Amino acid sequence: LAGYPNVGKSSLINSLKRSRACGVGATPGVTRCLQAVQLDRHIRLLDCPGVVLDSGDPPAAAPLRGALAPQRLRDPLTPACAILRRCPPQQVRGD
Repeated sequence: LAGYPNVGKSSLINSLKRSRACGVGATPGVTRCLQAVQLDRHIRLLDCPGVVLDSGDPPAAAPLRGALAPQRLRDPLTPACAILRRCPPQQVRGD
């Protein structure tokens, strides 16, 4: 399975396999290499690290896509402000 970081690719494989075949975690980068998981005699699933394609967006957008672990950000304020700009004020205030 391929997709953005931290969307549940490894968790989906574990659910289909009904065992812990792939490591999972709350931060990006748990899956570090391609891993083949045999589901049954005829089906093999491939788990891969998250993929984030360069979209030409400003660098502040990368943390919003899960491409960087929050604790590794040099400037957490810029992505936080970008999130707040996308939220309705009443949602942020908790009205």
